[in-house]
Amino acid sequence: MILNDIAQRLTRSVEAVGDTTREALFEPVIRIGVTGLSRAGKTVFITSLVANLLDRGRMPQFGPSAAITAAYLQPQPDDTVPRFEFETHLAALSAPDPHWPDSTRAVSQLRLSFRVQPTGLLGAVSGPRRVHLDIVDYPGEWLLDLALMDKSYADWSQDALARAKSRGHAQEFLSALETVDGTERHDEPRARSLADSFAASLVGAREAGYSDCTPGRFLLPGEMAGSPALTFAPLPPGEAPRGSLAREFERRFEAYKTKVVKPFFRDHFARIDRQVVLVDALGAIHAGPKAVEDLRQVMADILGAFRPGRNRFLSQLLSGKKVERILFAATKADHIHHTQHPKLTAIMEALLRDARDRADFAGAKTQAMSLAAIRATVETQMPHEGRDLDCVSGRLPSGKQAAFYAGELPSDPAHILSPARAGAQDWLDGDYEIMRFEPAKLTLKPGEGPPHIRLDRAAQFLIGDKL
Repeated sequence: MILNDIAQRLTRSVEAVGDTTREALFEPVIRIGVTGLSRAGKTVFITSLVANLLDRGRMPQFGPSAAITAAYLQPQPDDTVPRFEFETHLAALSAPDPHWPDSTRAVSQLRLSFRVQPTGLLGAVSGPRRVHLDIVDYPGEWLLDLALMDKSYADWSQDALARAKSRGHAQEFLSALETVDGTERHDEPRARSLADSFAASLVGAREAGYSDCTPGRFLLPGEMAGSPALTFAPLPPGEAPRGSLAREFERRFEAYKTKVVKPFFRDHFARIDRQVVLVDALGAIHAGPKAVEDLRQVMADILGAFRPGRNRFLSQLLSGKKVERILFAATKADHIHHTQHPKLTAIMEALLRDARDRADFAGAKTQAMSLAAIRATVETQMPHEGRDLDCVSGRLPSGKQAAFYAGELPSDPAHILSPARAGAQDWLDGDYEIMRFEPAKLTLKPGEGPPHIRLDRAAQFLIGDKL
């Protein structure tokens, strides 16, 4: 096993050297990973980003726009990775009766190529060059699994059971656990029943707004549904003999790390050099203080999975690429009036303080912002108790138009984070609501992508320096 790992590492190092040389001498490649947790809007973000990079009429703060003479899609370079279905997703958003596209359920990839005319003396001498942008879409639930690599089955069981007891969404699983003795001989139907009950508790926690719901493949099993590597559950600590349920669950937990988590890191995650982390911060605030604290801890854990820092030829030779830039983006900014956007951004900054400090210390550039990949609402005012409330109006799933006021976010982020850290059950001085809006009907002029909020600023931070 060790010799095999060394051989794979050497092979990847040789491939990395070749890729680095080709990119430096011929056509640079920027590889961006886009991830986030459930309902953060990864699919919509990528679709709108690509559409607005192809037609840059709505990208005034994207500096390289004037230097790009052409932008076009190409086949992705990895033949074994599914293509991100850009055209299908854009068709869903631009249909006569628009609807949100299906969410991310597996890794996918898309290559967008630019023909760029360098400015100044270099441009006069060298002429146009090509730069490739590879966008890799993967579920945030899988990213959280990287933290499992450093845990034993006993450590993970202790953490998972503590979360289940504190959240109140795992009563069925906890009740089933009381009838189980881990020292008893392994019985597959019983193992399957317990694993299914545990998976259902993770689904319930996610629906309630919690972010840490590992193992992630229990939520998005894909082709592995029903496999032994996804048939285990946490058990109370204690010694157990060979052939027992506890020993079999431990073996399957280790197989999950080896056969599922490690290949994901090797084949996809370790090759990323720019990263977008999308966060449904408004959804977490609506879910309550516990969900906000859970999100804060998860974002710090996510950054621990990155290897932030500046890319250098020698570092790529020795250990592969490092993430140079990380964007933390609070999505669905169009669900609140623009006057509240600075407050949402400030909450995002405070929420991710621990994670950002780690990345900044390692040399990576980070930025937090609030954005909407596609603007689904318009701003309006609504009279209420003698004053006008700043609201947004949009199309509901029923098809009706409705004005909505989410509540006033606090100017001081501590009013959100302090109760969350203290374990409060509810907000004492605020009531924060969310509304599900359907996408608005699009009427695009030639050269324009879908309407958005700050997507051009996000693109500038992520790739502006490379173009």
